[in-house]
Amino acid sequence: MVDVGSKEVTHRTAVAEARVLLPKEVALALRESHHRTKKGPVFDTAIVAGVMAAKRTHELIPFCHPLGLERCTVEIEEPVDGEILIRCQVSVHHRTGVEMEALTGATVAALTIYDMCKALSHDIEIASVRLLEKSGGKRDFKRS
Repeated sequence: MVDVGSKEVTHRTAVAEARVLLPKEVALALRESHHRTKKGPVFDTAIVAGVMAAKRTHELIPFCHPLGLERCTVEIEEPVDGEILIRCQVSVHHRTGVEMEALTGATVAALTIYDMCKALSHDIEIASVRLLEKSGGKRDFKRS
């Protein structure tokens, strides 16, 4: 684990996104069922799973510092052309950043959507996971 003891405490934020690609029949079935499958409410469950994962990132990724997150939101956009966009935003006042927490939250939300929809099709694809922006550390980053 990297020693962050000498770093200044600053307000750190990060936003990550994941994209889930659904076959047309799955996207249609989700829309018609108001985002529910036999397992339950897909988007609501994915939001809870994403927040839980972000809070437990240090238990999943070796060498991540345990952080008491001050804010974590997961937003899921209605599928457009079979693509679901998930955004996880995290913030904390600390000596280390929250990029891994945002990425973990978005990823686990995407995995949860896959899990809850896999009975409809195994052609679901998690297409990408990426950091969109971070601030408050040594250098800020914003994807253009």
